Amino acid sequence: MDMDQVRTFREVVEVGSFVRAAESLNVTQSTVSARIKELELRLGQPLFVRRKSGVTLTAAGKRFQPHAATLLRVVQQARQDIALPAEMHAVLNVGGQFSLWERILLSWVGRFRTARPNVAVRAEVGTPESLMRHLVDGMLDFAVMYAPEPRPGFQIEKLMDESLVMAATKPDHVGCSAQDYVFVDWGPDFSAWHSDQFPGIAAPGLHVSLGALGLRHILDHGGAGYFPARVVADSITKQELFPVRAAPQFVRPAHVIYPAEGDTPTRIAALESLRAAMAVDAAS
Repeated sequence: MDMDQVRTFREVVEVGSFVRAAESLNVTQSTVSARIKELELRLGQPLFVRRKSGVTLTAAGKRFQPHAATLLRVVQQARQDIALPAEMHAVLNVGGQFSLWERILLSWVGRFRTARPNVAVRAEVGTPESLMRHLVDGMLDFAVMYAPEPRPGFQIEKLMDESLVMAATKPDHVGCSAQDYVFVDWGPDFSAWHSDQFPGIAAPGLHVSLGALGLRHILDHGGAGYFPARVVADSITKQELFPVRAAPQFVRPAHVIYPAEGDTPTRIAALESLRAAMAVDAAS
């Protein structure tokens, strides 16, 4: 079976439209239509009901959906196993949002590799949407993110609470009403909370979607913004940054999401190691 056809089927299911699937896959709409038509001919059943508003799965399409995910997962695992060096016994695929790699995952991977040197680790940085898609495709063993999307067949487990604090380059900084305040987009929950906490505040002069960019900017040019408490702790100790003491803190939980079934010894060991690392981190 042509795996491009299977991937295209998956993408159409995800986005609900041939047009959006073509955009996501960076191919023409006619290519998407041709792949789905050929797949339907191979299976002998229509997979989608076409409407002006988009597409929905037929009964046959719904039955094929888990098989498509299995096919993609098997191909990915085969590629990984073939590419493994002789001294490696298994591969672990881990995904996470960028700030969580900075915050917890890089140090955890180092400890895990030391404890299990015969396990190859493939690390992926992505958005919540891309990480969820790769989980569904079986390309990741688990992913760590702030707001995972609940999906049938996947388990979500809280790992830790992370505090965001407002830090500034001056000890008397007035906070988000200042012209040099940098708004860091930590997600829709943070944006809604920020609006509730600071009503009537004008749009900031700088809006960034990556915390590391915002932090680098204020360290280089001055200003204030919300950042993970542990990320700025060293800069506060060195008095490169100062907490804006009147500013409230925002607490957001980080989660790990993984398939509820099909556990492997490697994934079980990795999750146990990650939980233990988080317990030590919380106690410190």
